[in-house]
Order: sequence, then structure tokens, then C-alpha cells
Amino acid sequence: MKKILHISKYYPPYHGGIEDVCFNIVQALKREYIQKVICFNDSSNSILSEVDGVEVMRASIICEVASQPVSFSFYSLLKKYIKVFEPDIVHLHVPNPLACVYLLQCLPSAVKLILHWHSDIIAQKSLYKLFVPIEKKILERADKILATSPQYLDYSVPLFHYRNKAVIIPNMVSLNKLQLKGCEEEIDELRAIVCKKRKIVFFMGRHVPYKGIEYLIEAEKYISSDCIILIAGSGPLTEELKKNSHSDRIKFIGRIPDKDIKIYMGAADVFAFPSVTKNEAFGVVLAEAMYCRAVPVTFTIKGSGVNWVSVKDETGLEVENRNAEAFGKAIDLLLIDDKLRIDLAENAHKRVVDMFTIDTVQECLQKVYM
Repeated sequence: MKKILHISKYYPPYHGGIEDVCFNIVQALKREYIQKVICFNDSSNSILSEVDGVEVMRASIICEVASQPVSFSFYSLLKKYIKVFEPDIVHLHVPNPLACVYLLQCLPSAVKLILHWHSDIIAQKSLYKLFVPIEKKILERADKILATSPQYLDYSVPLFHYRNKAVIIPNMVSLNKLQLKGCEEEIDELRAIVCKKRKIVFFMGRHVPYKGIEYLIEAEKYISSDCIILIAGSGPLTEELKKNSHSDRIKFIGRIPDKDIKIYMGAADVFAFPSVTKNEAFGVVLAEAMYCRAVPVTFTIKGSGVNWVSVKDETGLEVENRNAEAFGKAIDLLLIDDKLRIDLAENAHKRVVDMFTIDTVQECLQKVYM
């Protein structure tokens, strides 16, 4: 059996899109490969643990700068794992600049490097200029580059000269996490008690600028239908968003426990996904909502995989970027037109089953690892 060392920024139970993708890949390949994971911890201690039978080393950090964990222990631990574990393949999830720097120093030439390209570095423009030479080296060293959608590959400037070794591997969702069978009573209870049987518009994600939550708040005044807008999650913008929200139809409900996510998605009529930049490269939570038949409304984001995950007028509605009025009217249309919403919901569910599950992605990954 081949041995794979996965390198992620963090790893569950830490929550994040990249972390979930890494976890799903590890779970999908447990029977075929011997695997270990190394990532950063979110504290000043290094911790060796086991997650669902797979060893996970979490390296201590001293701080976080521009979303990058800073750790000196990560290098020594990475070097040790490569020497002792002797992986045949290293699967590195990026962006993760510090891991790239360290890996280039200690990865033997005989070890195959799979670079999982989740997103270009967009927000940290000044720091990114310093990283460009390292980025080029890691791209040159990579044996295969995994892009999560055709759109992202087409519009990614860093990947332009490396398209010959790029493969499209979409992110995957875990159907075990999203099974709604047996949850009907809880869904009905949520609708009856929390929402008083009003139709539900649901958002879930980190409260950060690229998520565009302010446009959802602005869009509320263009929704004429009786509904409630539930905004789940938290982040640095939470308090500011609350201050700017003046409608009693908008409820901030905080972070939802993992076991309850599918209940909210199953109860939702519309999934509001107002992300506005390529920082939203794919949208795992978007695919999860689609599987649960919550019909998405998205903005058009040039070069993002969002508009590939949900297809305009086929699995959801898509409007001009940052146009809050159009966003609100699209939500309203779905709330008014039950037939349209149900048709789109079924198409959305089928698209996820056909393209974004562990079973469909697993075969592609195995070919890459060969």
C-alpha cells in the first residue's frame, strides 16, 4: 500500500472549507492507502492525535499573520515525518505559504507532490509579492496540480503556465453528514417553533468581507414575501453586520453544531450565497445546501467555481455581482414560485449526487495517485 502524507493548514475538528475537503479525501482513501496528516494547531502546543483512525500531528504556532499560521516547530515535525514515515506521495493543500517554504527544503525528489490548488492568494497583495518566487518553485516541483473547477483553472494567473499538469478534481461533500432521512420531525419543529412556518432564507459561513453578507442584509428590503432570514456563523464582521441590520426578519443565530447543519439546510427554502470575490473558489457549503434541496441564489463571480457548482437557471438563480436589489428579487421569485423552486431544488440535488460526492471524486483521485 502506498503511503500518503497530507498537509493542510488545519484539520477537523477545526472547521473550514479546505479542512473539510482534506478530511473527506482522507476518509475516502482509508482502505487503499496508509495515510498521515500534518497541520497547524490553533494553540502554542504541538499535539499528536488520531481522527477516525488516522494519525494527525498538529504543530504549535506562535501567531497568525494575514491568515497564515506562523510556526517554527512545523518544519522540524514535517522533516521528521518525511524521514520516518517515508511517504510515496505528499498531498499539499494550498494556499499555505509557510508549508510551501518548508516543504521545498525537505522534500526528497523521489516523493511525488500533489498540489491541491483551492485558491489563488488574493487579499494579501503586498505579502503575496514576496511569496511569488516560492509559489513558482512549488508549482514547478509539483507532479500534479488539482484545480477544483474548470473556471478557476481558466482564470488563475499563477496556474497559467502549469496547465499541462493540472487536473480538475472538484471538492466533495459527505453524504453521511447530510442524510435527512429520520430528521423530518426536527425539520418540522424548526419550521414551526423558530420560524413560525414562514419560508426560510438561510446563510451559513464565516463573517468575513468576501462572503458578501452585507449584500444579503441590503437585499432584505427587496423581498416582498413573508420569510425569515437566518444568518449562521460568526467572524470579525459579526458585530458590524448586526449594527447594520435593521429588520426583524433577519436573525443572527451564531455557529450551528455540526449535527444540526443538515436540519437547517433541510428546512431552508432558499440558500443565500452572496460571496463576491474569487476568495470563494468553490463553495463546499453551497454544494451541501444544494444536496439538501435548499435552492441557491449566487452572484456572478468571474473565475470562481461557484457558478460551476450551481448552474444559472438550472440548479439556482444567479445575478450581477454586488447587485443587492437583484439578489433580493431573485430570492423573492423563489419564495413566490413554488414550482420553480422545487424544480431547481431537484436539479441541484442531482448535480451534487452526480458530481460532488466522495464516490464520484474517489476514482479521479486514485488515478492522480498512480
